[in-house]
Amino acid sequence: MNIQRAKQEIEHTVKAYLAKDALGEYAIPAIRQRPILLMGPPGIGKTQIMEQAARECGVALVAYTITHHTRQSAVGLPFIRQRHYGDKDVSVTEYTMSEIIASVYAKMEATGLREGILFIDEINCVSETLAPTMLQFLQCKTFGNQAVPAGWVIVAAGNPPEYNKSVRDFDIVTLDRVRRMDIEPDLQAWKDYARTARIHSAILSYLDLHPQNFYQINADVDGTQFVTARGWEDLSNLLDTYEALGLKADESLIRQYLQHEKIAEDFSAYLDLYYKYRDDYGVEEILAGQAKPAVFARLLNAPFDERLSLVSLILSGLNNRFTASRQADAAADGCYAFLREAKQGFATLPEDIPDGPATLFSQMIADYDAETKRQREAGLLSRDAAATRLTVCAALRKWEAELRHANAVGTKEAFELLRTQFQTLADERDKAQETASAALEAAFDFMEAAFAEGQEMVVFVTELTLAPAAHAFITENGCDRYFRYNKDLLLDHRKAALQQELAAEERRHGGM
Repeated sequence: MNIQRAKQEIEHTVKAYLAKDALGEYAIPAIRQRPILLMGPPGIGKTQIMEQAARECGVALVAYTITHHTRQSAVGLPFIRQRHYGDKDVSVTEYTMSEIIASVYAKMEATGLREGILFIDEINCVSETLAPTMLQFLQCKTFGNQAVPAGWVIVAAGNPPEYNKSVRDFDIVTLDRVRRMDIEPDLQAWKDYARTARIHSAILSYLDLHPQNFYQINADVDGTQFVTARGWEDLSNLLDTYEALGLKADESLIRQYLQHEKIAEDFSAYLDLYYKYRDDYGVEEILAGQAKPAVFARLLNAPFDERLSLVSLILSGLNNRFTASRQADAAADGCYAFLREAKQGFATLPEDIPDGPATLFSQMIADYDAETKRQREAGLLSRDAAATRLTVCAALRKWEAELRHANAVGTKEAFELLRTQFQTLADERDKAQETASAALEAAFDFMEAAFAEGQEMVVFVTELTLAPAAHAFITENGCDRYFRYNKDLLLDHRKAALQQELAAEERRHGGM
């Protein structure tokens, strides 16, 4: 199965294992809750889907890479305890609590979440002394003499032997007590995740043109060369940061992430062209409705991969604006909800309390900040959700300073000041929405003039449909031409033609 299906299966399993009957007991007894065993090549995204599954199910996550542990840290240290058996006292060997089990209890205490996922990675790569402990863990859900707390779902992951020489095979007794899922690389499934994670547009565009280069592990006499989904995502984060700092990523740097000589060389060359297309075509000018006539003349003789790269650049610029609009909208909604609570709080304050509104407002901000920290530590916030709460908190701190500076005495006066501050934020939200809408219209103007209803328009409309930020923005704010093209274009037929053209382009360039 692909990584997307595995994530769905894990989420369904967590919900099933944590479901309770009418008496409040787990519907599936703990002894019958088989641990999940994920087997798949390295760098495919096993850890990432655990974080997503835990967040979406609203449970805690404790993750360990077991190869970093010794038998003592996993099982606990022995100590002598005095016991009275029969008619005599005896010394008995017992064990301290496993570091891993202790981490589960610590997570529950820190987050307030009583249920969660215990994720053990590289479980079949442990040392000889720890191997029996891992088998016991999968079979009995214990480390040493300490059981995994009730309400915690066990998920383990490992690599098949062809990817790691140190792996150990599980016997039938163990395999008969787990739910094994074999995961294979799948570019289309990864792209669904990549759009949400905002993977760099150059990477997505390159992999559209060279899908065979998404995931490769090749071993020969010169050693092992590889490129993985993890490598692409980490490289994407670096490219974003480099661009913000005005730095350039060269081939030497790219090889540190794509450890496959030919693919790293090929992507480096493509990235240089990608940036060149951005500057030569003037993507920002296109989105401002000011495309130069020379651009259309150049496109007449441009190869398909160049035209597709330009479409990707336009989509990237749009998605940046869609994301900014959505973030501004979410921040305004968060501040509005906070302002409503503040109004209710102000209504309970006597008018003669000095600094009453400012003091109450400050305490409410402190509570909001503490809740944000709690949710982040519990892993319950996505990157966008965390960014929204931090943006809201920053705006509220600014309002607090204005409130104290104005020295507002009465609650009505204080609330009017806060409402004025909110209106400024609402105006910024409206401006971001207008900017994104104008850019979308300008993009359609350009696409119609440059490509009419060609394959490039199919790619453009399809990506607007699939990209979460674009889809959410258009759903809320509308775009007549998007809906018209989305309805009129025969996407399935057009996609087939697109794949044929991509294959022909690949053959002309000799492939990789």
